[in-house]
Amino acid sequence: MSTVSFSAVLLAAGSASRMEGAFKQLLPLPRDGGAMPAVRLTATALLEAGPEEVIVVTGHRGREVMAALADLPLAFRHNPRHAAGQMGSVVAGLAALQRPCLAVMVCLADMVLLEGGDYRALAEAFAGLPRDAILVPHHQGRRGNPVVFAASRVPEVLSGQVNPGCRHLIEDHPQDVVCFEVGHDRCTTDIDTPDDYARIRRRLADAAAMAQAS
Repeated sequence: MSTVSFSAVLLAAGSASRMEGAFKQLLPLPRDGGAMPAVRLTATALLEAGPEEVIVVTGHRGREVMAALADLPLAFRHNPRHAAGQMGSVVAGLAALQRPCLAVMVCLADMVLLEGGDYRALAEAFAGLPRDAILVPHHQGRRGNPVVFAASRVPEVLSGQVNPGCRHLIEDHPQDVVCFEVGHDRCTTDIDTPDDYARIRRRLADAAAMAQAS
């Protein structure tokens, strides 16, 4: 299966208002026998997929997010208006892209269960689609992330004609959207609440324990 060259925008600007004061981008999660901030876990998996470049969009506590990622091959773009909504961060990230690519992924920092192979699988799936397609992963009827679209559509997104972060994307562009069913829930599992964090932390710890025992 072929894979298109892709770049990624990693959204890490939000204040996580439903986390009851915790800043989810920096919450520690099990990794390699230790702990890693959530945003770093996501960025590491994304880099394993071999993107042309990754733009991390920062906002709330942006300096701390950058510090958590400082030694990784990433670029950063600060969105001073991050509180106005996610789409502003999408636009900021897309406007910062520099390297040639055929597709763009819009990724979320709190989707910490996604693995490098998951991102590659989406790039492979997109490679077989029509040029104007917008790929949206789904699992058992639930819309997931990241969304993948042709780099040639970036001007449309920047002008507001397409909102790849919008939950109504399928209704707004039914002729272009391809719902790609995946066989796991990693693309639909994120950290929105303290309960989500506790559940995901246990899941990652259990997976690490199983890997050590095998």
